[in-house]
Amino acid sequence: MKRQKVVILGGGSAGWMTAASLSRFLNPKQYEIVLVESEQIGTVGVGEATLPHLRSFNQLLGIDENEFMRETGATYKLAIQFPGWGKKEGSYFHPFGLSGHDINGVDFHHYWLRLNKLGKARPFDQYSIAVEAAQQQKFRYPSDNPNDISSNYGYAFHLDASLYAKYLRKYSEALGVTRIEGKVAEVQLHHDPKAQGEIGDVARLCLESGQQIEGDFFIDCSGFIGFVIEKTLKTGYENWTHWLPCDRAIAVPTERINNPPPYTRATAKSAGWQWRIPLQHRTGNGIVYSSAHMSEGQAEDSLLHDVEESPTADLNKLRFVTGKRNKSWQRNCVAIGLSAGFLEPLESTSLYLIQIAIQKLLEHFPNSVINDVERDSFNRHMDNEYLRVRDFIILHYKVNQRQDSDFWRDCQSMSIPDTLSEQMALFEEGARISAYRHGLFLPASWLAVYLGQGLIPNSYDARVDSFPEQALEQHFAKFKATMTQAVSTMPEHAQSISKSAKVGQGLYPVAVKSLYGINA
Repeated sequence: MKRQKVVILGGGSAGWMTAASLSRFLNPKQYEIVLVESEQIGTVGVGEATLPHLRSFNQLLGIDENEFMRETGATYKLAIQFPGWGKKEGSYFHPFGLSGHDINGVDFHHYWLRLNKLGKARPFDQYSIAVEAAQQQKFRYPSDNPNDISSNYGYAFHLDASLYAKYLRKYSEALGVTRIEGKVAEVQLHHDPKAQGEIGDVARLCLESGQQIEGDFFIDCSGFIGFVIEKTLKTGYENWTHWLPCDRAIAVPTERINNPPPYTRATAKSAGWQWRIPLQHRTGNGIVYSSAHMSEGQAEDSLLHDVEESPTADLNKLRFVTGKRNKSWQRNCVAIGLSAGFLEPLESTSLYLIQIAIQKLLEHFPNSVINDVERDSFNRHMDNEYLRVRDFIILHYKVNQRQDSDFWRDCQSMSIPDTLSEQMALFEEGARISAYRHGLFLPASWLAVYLGQGLIPNSYDARVDSFPEQALEQHFAKFKATMTQAVSTMPEHAQSISKSAKVGQGLYPVAVKSLYGINA
């Protein structure tokens, strides 16, 4: 069989995550892997918060977690805090873990709704051990004993995306990936005389230096421009800004925090939101906003006024259109990362969407001839992934209760996708959530946003009323006390980071499990 040549256009997280995975799992006797990137083209590199899925990605590559922490300046992440997203003065957490536990086969939130109606319940997220640890700035690896309350949470990372890309570059090149420095001037296609004017497969990349790089299969990781998937193959783009109106971002790094909190913060602003992501060596900050509701100057002033440490670099300004390509896989080209679509990093989904695209590409990878069945299956799956994330992010905007700006009032009154309307109606009527078989965000995540932002359903499971009120209060109090005691024995987050930096090669502390409010 002829050795197939796979050409990846673009580095950054998307390009090098792809290169690392293909070089790890494809037979080098059958596939040659080449990555083309230019030092002159910067990467976006502002999405530095992740989901627990990245742990399984690193595990599959055989990457030691302690080494990964050292190489990427990473800190641990237990949750995302959302100040001002329900009411302006309110705040809640979306944890990587469960809140409470079911009683007699009935989900915990139904019992919480009963006590909340009586005015006898704490905020919903206060029954999450991940939130308790995050607020106290503690961290310990989850227990692998399912009967231990400390097994009811997971963790992810805050990392330096540019350092992660450099780390994976070393990994990939050690496995035989060839890196070519250069800027692409033109993408040339095969032309089939029988195709009657249709666009053919990609034949080669032509660099500004004059070098031509031919290939059998191309992966577009060129960022927003989509040099192959869009600029050349004219795939088309589905625009979602009528649901997600933010279209600008400004990022700035600031000095490191001595005792970094183990959570991301996403603070609602008058026309968008501001992030704060603590790393070992610096702190990532940025504002995502709607240019129809806020000027660039106002966004800059708002960002710089609210950063808590001194800036260490100039502002990085970005423009984007929220949405996705009509097809992630077109002809003999697959788009991965920003070239496939963009959803604002409110729930830290950017690296996940890269990771799941790589996973599905490997499952559908063509041997020699690309067939429509595999291509269509891949596109259906990626469409589903983007739609799931889209709906969940829209939910944050839709259920806000703020009245202090046109932006938030417009979000409250906007029409939403039918898929999200159906989910919300199911919850509002009887506190039920339809769990996805595929795609991100399990019921725990939906509950965190619904109840955190003050969307209380009309009724709850009737079975909970058979539980004596006083006994239920005692049960909740005992659970809270047990959780608080478990967290009190955890080390400070900074201590856990320091320990990971000193530990040599070793296995992961605990396997990734599907309980974090997301499908791991």
